[in-house]
Amino acid sequence: MTETDTLVAPVTRESRKYAAYGSPLWQRVLLTREFAVIIAVIIVAIVACSSIPKFATPLTLSYLLLDLTPVLLIALPMTLILISGEIDLSVASTVGISNVVLGFLYAGGVPIELAMVICLAVGLFVGALNGFLVTVVGLPSLAVTIGTLALFRGIAVGILGTTSITTFPAFYKSLANANFPRTGIPLVMVLVAALVIVFALLLHFTPFGRGIFATGRAREVARFSGVRVKRTKFILFLLSGLLASLAGIYYTFRYGSSRGDNAVGLELTVIAAVLLGGVSIFGGRGALHGVIAGVVLIGLLQSALRFSNVTSDVINIVTGALLMASVVAPTVFAWLKSRLFSRFFPSPHATRKVRLQ
Repeated sequence: MTETDTLVAPVTRESRKYAAYGSPLWQRVLLTREFAVIIAVIIVAIVACSSIPKFATPLTLSYLLLDLTPVLLIALPMTLILISGEIDLSVASTVGISNVVLGFLYAGGVPIELAMVICLAVGLFVGALNGFLVTVVGLPSLAVTIGTLALFRGIAVGILGTTSITTFPAFYKSLANANFPRTGIPLVMVLVAALVIVFALLLHFTPFGRGIFATGRAREVARFSGVRVKRTKFILFLLSGLLASLAGIYYTFRYGSSRGDNAVGLELTVIAAVLLGGVSIFGGRGALHGVIAGVVLIGLLQSALRFSNVTSDVINIVTGALLMASVVAPTVFAWLKSRLFSRFFPSPHATRKVRLQ
C-alpha cells in the first residue's frame, strides 16, 4: 500500500435528519396569544373611536398614555419575574411608599432632587428585601410579597395618616403632564420607550434573558446548565423595586399629591395586563410586545368605560374578569390551536433528509 493509498479515505453516503419546525412561519407568528391581543387592541380602539363621542382625540390619547405610564413601568420587570416563575405583589405598595416618602421629605425641606434619589433607594431596599427572602431564605415569592405588600402599605399610611401633601414644584408637575407640541403623546413616553427597548434587549437578546426563560421552565435544569438562578432572581426583584419606585415618583408629579392610599390595587392591573399579554403564570414563557399590547388593551377598556360613565366598581370587575381570563386563556388557546388549526392547516413533515456527498 502506497502513501497515496493511505491518505484516501473511503467515500460513503449517509442521510442526516434535521429537525424542522412543526408549523409554517405564518402560523408561528399569527397563531399566538401575543398577536391575538394585538388584534383585540385594534378592535377595541376602532369600536371605541366609532361609538364614543370625542374618544378619538389627541386629548384622550394623552390622558390614556399618562394613566398607562405607571402600569407600563411596573409591567416591564414584572414580565421578567413571572417568566422566571416568581411573582411580586408588593409593587403597588412600593409605589405608595415612594409617593409618600417623596412628599414627606419635600415638605420637610429636603430638595426635590435629593428626595427623588432617596425614593429610588427605598425602592431598591424593598426589592432587595423581597429578593433576599426569596433567594437566600428560600420562602415562596407569593407569601413574601403579600407580606411586604401589607408592611410597606402600612408604613406609607403611618407616615402621613389621613393627611395629604399637594405642594410640589410646578416644573416637575408640568413636565409629568406635558405633551409633544400638536400631538397627544406625552413627553414621558420617551423614558418609557427607552426602558421598553432596554428590557426587550435584556430579555430576548442576552444570555441573562435566556437564563430567565430557562429558570422559569426548569429551575434545577437551569442551575446545572450554568445559570446562576438565585442571583438572577435577586436582580429581577431589585429591578422591580427600582421601577416601582420610579413609577411612584411619576405618580406623585402626575397627580400632584402624596397620600398613604395612593395606587392601592395597582398590582391587580399590572398582573392582569402581563398575563393577558401572553406571559405564563407558571413561568418559562412570554414576550414583551405581548405585554405592551396587554397594558394598552386594559387601558383602552378602562378609558372607554369611564367615557361611558361606568363606575369604578364595574371597572374593577372587568379588570378581575380579564385577570381570570388571562389565566384560563393559555389552556383554551393551546387546545384550539392543536385541535382546530391542525385539522384545517396540517403541519409539514417534522424532518427532512439531506443527502451528503
